[in-house]
Amino acid sequence: MAKIESGRARYWVLVMIVAISGFSQGMLLPLISVIFEQDGVSSTLNGLNATGLYIGTLIISPFMEAPLRRFGYKPVIVFGGLAVFLSLLLFPLWKSVMFWFVLRLIIGMGDNALHFATQTWITSTTPQERLGRNIAVYGLMFSAGFAVGPLFVPLIHVFEGLPFIVSGLLCMAAWSLVFLLKNDFPDIIQGNEASLSFIRRIRETMKVAWVAFIPPFGYGFLESSLNAIYPVYALREGIDVSYISFILAAFSVGAITSQIPLGMLSDRIGRRSVIIFALGGGAAAFFGAGFAGSEALGVLVAVFIAGIFVGSTFTLGISYMTDLTPKMFLPMGNLLCGIFFSVGSLTGPILGGYVVGREAGIGYLTFIAMFIALLFIVFLIGRPQPKRAV
Repeated sequence: MAKIESGRARYWVLVMIVAISGFSQGMLLPLISVIFEQDGVSSTLNGLNATGLYIGTLIISPFMEAPLRRFGYKPVIVFGGLAVFLSLLLFPLWKSVMFWFVLRLIIGMGDNALHFATQTWITSTTPQERLGRNIAVYGLMFSAGFAVGPLFVPLIHVFEGLPFIVSGLLCMAAWSLVFLLKNDFPDIIQGNEASLSFIRRIRETMKVAWVAFIPPFGYGFLESSLNAIYPVYALREGIDVSYISFILAAFSVGAITSQIPLGMLSDRIGRRSVIIFALGGGAAAFFGAGFAGSEALGVLVAVFIAGIFVGSTFTLGISYMTDLTPKMFLPMGNLLCGIFFSVGSLTGPILGGYVVGREAGIGYLTFIAMFIALLFIVFLIGRPQPKRAV
């Protein structure tokens, strides 16, 4: 079989794989939350179960860089895709909180391998002047898949296992595309940096790029909490399950609308300015969603606007990290983006479930707005070190 060697064709294959991965994640979080809520599972346990995806990501993170450098990008993507689609197809076999937690754990490991390899491949081979745009398209396709995912949740009315089967088969089809690619490897670490331990490489990367990991952390918190916990909150507020799917999709549609414009704007005026603008606007939009309360249309509009602002923060963070990090440390930089995203994703459902489980206090969407406002302040104050010559 002839292998794809064109950089442009390779880029679009990687983007398509990530789009289907986004679809499966966008469907899985609200789908399981709705099923557990209808079965009477508590909101706290519901949120804890959702963390399985991100615990899996964290567990495998320390072991990703070495295989990538030794075997190259393609084998790591193959491993990740295989773990994801096989796990999705296993969900209908046995409905158990613990069994589904384990499957989410495995999916988290597979997703981390897939995203780590694709992100590093793209950031390592994209010219600096097109980095914002290319990463924006990468994020747009993930967001497009994520937006479509929740729309498949109502398939549970046909057969509870049908959404899992559809998602698994789509992931398998996208995964097969990777076999068309010719394998490649990241830049070799040279000089004194070659002798640095894993922990030292983390320290060196954190020194120059720590502020760039705030947006991935915030996006992970927001994405997982919104998709896993908002359905529970909305059902208790009396919003219909079909409308919940549209509200969640509205966030991703907002992200799709602004992904490329914000990415291209960041190429022109700088990543930092655009991220400050995005976090500030996102906090304001979620405060508006909180004021809308149980008015479904008002929430949908506000969440759509929030998506326009903060739906691009993960990809903007990746681009900003690439600006700040020496090229041979890009695998570590991408790994840390994934780790911070996972830490945010891990804490999002837990704190969100706790807020929803309280009898009184601030509303869930107001809580999200306050969280993003806090990140805005931290990012505004934080200053990265200059990129060091290596």
